Amino acid sequence: MAKKTRRTRDTAESVAETVAGGLAELRPDRERPRAWTLLIDGAPQSYVDLEDPAHLSFAYQRRIGHAADLVMPQDRPPQVVHLGGGAFTLARYIAASRPRATQQIVESDAALVQLVRRELPLDPNARIRVRSADARAGLAKLPDGWADLLIADVFDGARTPAHLTSAEFLADVRRVLRPDGCYAANLADGPPLAHLRGQIATAATVFPHLALAADPAVLRGRRFGNAVLLGSARELPVTELTRRVATDPHPGRVEHGRALADFTGGAAPVTDVKAKASPAPPPGTFD
Repeated sequence: MAKKTRRTRDTAESVAETVAGGLAELRPDRERPRAWTLLIDGAPQSYVDLEDPAHLSFAYQRRIGHAADLVMPQDRPPQVVHLGGGAFTLARYIAASRPRATQQIVESDAALVQLVRRELPLDPNARIRVRSADARAGLAKLPDGWADLLIADVFDGARTPAHLTSAEFLADVRRVLRPDGCYAANLADGPPLAHLRGQIATAATVFPHLALAADPAVLRGRRFGNAVLLGSARELPVTELTRRVATDPHPGRVEHGRALADFTGGAAPVTDVKAKASPAPPPGTFD
């Protein structure tokens, strides 16, 4: 395993190490003394502020954070599953806001887990368990009705693996969720948005209530970017979510109901037989 360090303008050092997914690099933020960005092969994956884990920098993570705050139960400690670990950003966020939460992270890249644990250690008091396993295999081992919230943020390089895009995968997600639980997925796509539309159609076969939050330019098919898809068996708090997403420092738009169905445009649900990885970002996306 190759490892190298590079001195930046301040006292922090960036750390680069080869992991299963490619070259992982932790770059320090010069403006926040204990904050770091994780990149895999140059693509930003996560941002962590060890002094302020409630600080979310990436727009899509802020949108998931807004959703988590609204859908997690308030009368008891929530139980949360994270498929895809990155730098454990969202697990840290939930632990900061809900210290008694029980969380499980499933991350296939064991070398990445070791790097993050060593360089960006978790709060030892946080109730977070990290398991090195394929996301779908790890999901299959979780008990029925365990999770209040299940967050899927899985990328192999910059693409979501095909086996995490199907109706069969989402049926297992639904099995693991409580009856009133919520699914939140980070999806990436660009024009003509065929992958995103297919993922909405697929989620609609499992969840009666859906909402989508994204930058308007992404929804209009003007550029490649992230969209957060929410699914649940119960009504989603779309009014408050819309307000929070619209007034965020990274303002976005929330689609639901008829508008979301129209956006989907008759796309067909995806099954295991026809599943494909999400599109790769165009060259220069992360330059």
